[in-house]
Amino acid sequence: MQQHTPPQRPAAYAEQTLIHSLLSGEFPPGSALPAEREMAARLGITRPTLREVLQRLERDGWISIHHGKTTRVNDYWRDGGLNVLSAIVHSSQPLPENFIPNLLAVRLVMAPAYTRLAVEKSPAAVLACLQEMPAPEHDPATYAAFDWRLHHTLTIASLNPIFTLILNGFSGFYEQMACLYFGAPQAREASHAFYTALQRSTHQGHPQAAEDLTRAVMQESLRLWQESNRIYP
Repeated sequence: MQQHTPPQRPAAYAEQTLIHSLLSGEFPPGSALPAEREMAARLGITRPTLREVLQRLERDGWISIHHGKTTRVNDYWRDGGLNVLSAIVHSSQPLPENFIPNLLAVRLVMAPAYTRLAVEKSPAAVLACLQEMPAPEHDPATYAAFDWRLHHTLTIASLNPIFTLILNGFSGFYEQMACLYFGAPQAREASHAFYTALQRSTHQGHPQAAEDLTRAVMQESLRLWQESNRIYP
């Protein structure tokens, strides 16, 4: 029997459509959204449904609702939260300039911290994951999938769930970008060396060494990405 994808809920469709309009610049920061009646008609939804959507967008920092006045578009880089970041990542719009290097710079700050905590608090979980590290000759997709699994495991093993929530905002996109990154043989070689050294530091119970290793490989990955100049700036 053929399976059919369930139709998208009107509120979800309207929210995605409005976010696309905000990211594309149709409604730039500081501009006013159309009146409720016009917008509801344009989206093909009821006004109560539109109000539900607008409340979600306000919660995430996309817009500011002023009752009795027009709804204003925020500067989402200044006022947005994690849901805005996730929407940018999964949008069909081209990524903003320098988005990937900026993302890698953030990872450079985060990854050493959660790796140290993971090795300190949950070494068995780290070692169990590292047992599945790919061999040097494996393909970029295999490396991308493992790298995601390793960092996801490290955030959970750190026992700080905020790290995991932040990382989860990049699921799917992370592996997509990692496949591009691991297309370079030197990137696979550097990461395999990192996995092996991290395994050794974890076995020896050296959280500080694990933190230092992670910082070094994050710096190297940022350098390799900038040098490769692939697809995304």
